[in-house]
Amino acid sequence: MEYRSLGRTGMMVSPICIGTFNFTDPTPEDEALRIVERALKAGINFFDTADSYHNGAAERCLGKAIARFTTRDQVVIISKSFFPVGPGPNDRGNSRLHILRSCEESLKRLGTDYLDVFLLHRMDPHVAHDESLRALDDLVRQGKVRYIGCSVHPAWKVMEGLMISERHRLARYVMEQPPYNLLDRRIENELVPLCLAHGLGITAFAPLGQGVLAGRYAECANADRFPEGSRAARIGGTYAGRVNARGIEVGRAVAALAAQHAMSAAELALLWVKDQPGITAPVFGPRTHEQLEQILPMVTMRLSDELRAAADKLVPPGSAVTNFHNSSAWQKQVL
Repeated sequence: MEYRSLGRTGMMVSPICIGTFNFTDPTPEDEALRIVERALKAGINFFDTADSYHNGAAERCLGKAIARFTTRDQVVIISKSFFPVGPGPNDRGNSRLHILRSCEESLKRLGTDYLDVFLLHRMDPHVAHDESLRALDDLVRQGKVRYIGCSVHPAWKVMEGLMISERHRLARYVMEQPPYNLLDRRIENELVPLCLAHGLGITAFAPLGQGVLAGRYAECANADRFPEGSRAARIGGTYAGRVNARGIEVGRAVAALAAQHAMSAAELALLWVKDQPGITAPVFGPRTHEQLEQILPMVTMRLSDELRAAADKLVPPGSAVTNFHNSSAWQKQVL
């Protein structure tokens, strides 16, 4: 496996990051443990989680898997803080109070004394950016966090964070984690050039378009009825808002293109993200052991110029057919 540096850190990670959002719900713990074990055997060393995933159960599950199947120093763990983890007014956001508390709780659940990367899960317009960065800097100085980053931040906010860190000699963002797939390519306009220019890695989530690009919704006549068990049907809300008729149509076209090249639609969708400029690794969250097995061959594949050009015809660079930034209030663009 060809490992990649996370931004300019020199920390080498696999070109696929295993996401844990499904761990414990709907994926049973024993199945989640099998997924981590298989990923490790395949050479994957990169795992993504968050304090808000199922009330911390995903972190506990990941910690148990790592303790059982490998040693802590052989894996790179991302965790995140922002979303509510309790009923109180300080159980959320990017305040110093919540960041420090969230990190301590994540460390306990994961059974480790440090996080490789700790992210601000979303932008918090109610907290000064320098307060959040000073809290993160303290965690780095204490040895509880190795590197810091952010997730679903607009390019101007990432740049602001870099400027504040330089001005005050604070720990610096080393990565951003945006949504990115063939259905929503808007990060190519500003965020990707920014990260390339300033040495930030990008770990893109939703690379399969929430299953739309893997054929999950191919049988839907339109976007008002979703497959049983899908996130759009099971959770609704933000997830349902990401599925529309135009996206389903592109998903069918991706499946046809993949078939022409003896690939599955999931393999092609993930390969496309993996080999786009600026991408360190897509975050792939398998629901089953079989889903992980399906995409493992893609890890060593390369996206051909022919496939890249064909994908650009389906959804042109920098454009979108559905909105995967709909979990962020700052994204005002209507498609």
